[in-house]
Parts: sequence; structure tokens; C-alpha cells
Amino acid sequence: MITAIAIDDERMALEVVRSHAAKVPFLELQQVFLDAISGLEYQKTRPVDLVLLDINMPDLSGIDLAEMLQNETMVIFTTAYSEYAVKGFELNALDYLLKPFSLSRFLKACQKAQEWKQLQPSEINGHVFVKTAEGQIRINFSELFFCEAMGNYVTLHLEDEKIISRMTFKELEKLLPSFFIRTHRSFLVNKNRIEKIEKHQVQIGDHRVPVSLSYTLSL
Repeated sequence: MITAIAIDDERMALEVVRSHAAKVPFLELQQVFLDAISGLEYQKTRPVDLVLLDINMPDLSGIDLAEMLQNETMVIFTTAYSEYAVKGFELNALDYLLKPFSLSRFLKACQKAQEWKQLQPSEINGHVFVKTAEGQIRINFSELFFCEAMGNYVTLHLEDEKIISRMTFKELEKLLPSFFIRTHRSFLVNKNRIEKIEKHQVQIGDHRVPVSLSYTLSL
């Protein structure tokens, strides 16, 4: 079962989403919200798997909200404006539904969410495979200290080696369990490996990883 909320500043649009969602057997639409801030507050206290999100809203846009959501949260944009499609996919949205969308199109987007959730690694499994120039390499979560973004590549720092993989940081975040947290726009750290927290950095083994002001509270 996929849990979800919908956020849109138009009541009629929310009613369409509610009607479609009621016909999808594996989707549980828990709440709908007329503004992004209310939806964000709900997601902080009662996180769901999926957010069905309008883009053009007052005060806080759907684009802005998507950037604030937890790493593992899936997003499907629902909007009347096709010009936002590129930005939506840059944020790794699962799908982009252009209003008015049919039930069949809505169902197709939800099936993507279902497939994506089934593909996510479990913390119990304790590892993930990443693609490198030498092929697929298994990375055990417990051995991964931190990750560093380098353009279209990421460097995974283990205790005795570094592994470089071609992927975006957003893609990497979706592959890692919840105990990997951002300390900086370019760094993800294994919270279980942090030995010391200082004002602007954390120490992990012999490494010191920067902490920016906007990510301080995530520790």
C-alpha cells in the first residue's frame, strides 16, 4: 500500500485527485491540502510515501516544497502548466501530470510509484549496488562513511577506499536508508558513523565533513 497526500490550491483539482485515488486499490490518500505549508507540516509529523503536488501555488510553490521534502518521499506533480516539466524532472519527480488528466493517466503514474517503492533497498538488506566504470559494486551501508557530490558523479567514501559512480545526488539519496543525512548540499553522511559534531563540521574517522547552516538541524 502506498500512502499519499495531495496539495493543490484549487478545490476542484483536489476533488479530481480524490476521486481518481479512490479507484486505485494500492493507494491510500490520507489527506488533501489547499496550501503547501499545511501539507509540509503534515508530512513532517506523519510522513507518507507519495505527495501529489500542484506547482503554481501562492506563498510556497510546489517546486519549492519538493526541494524541502524528505529524501525518500516520492513526488508526482499535477499542474496545468507544461513549462514546469523540465524543472519537475530535474527534481526527480516520478511523473508529471498535466491537467486535466484522465484516470488511466493517473493510474499509470501511481503504478510508477508502486514499482519505485518495491525497488527501494531495505535497511534490513544492509547494502546497495552502484554502477562504476568497473561494473556493479556492492556497498554495505555500515561501511559507507559519507558521500560527496561532484557534478554528475558521486564519490562514496568507505573506510579504506573511494568509489566513484555516475549518478545525481538526488538519485543517490533515494538509494540510501534514512540514517544517511545531508550536512551540506554536496555531502551525505552516515549518521551512525559520526564521532564528533562541531559547529561547521562533523568528524567521521579521519575525515572532516562540512556542515552548512541550512542543514544543521538535520543532525
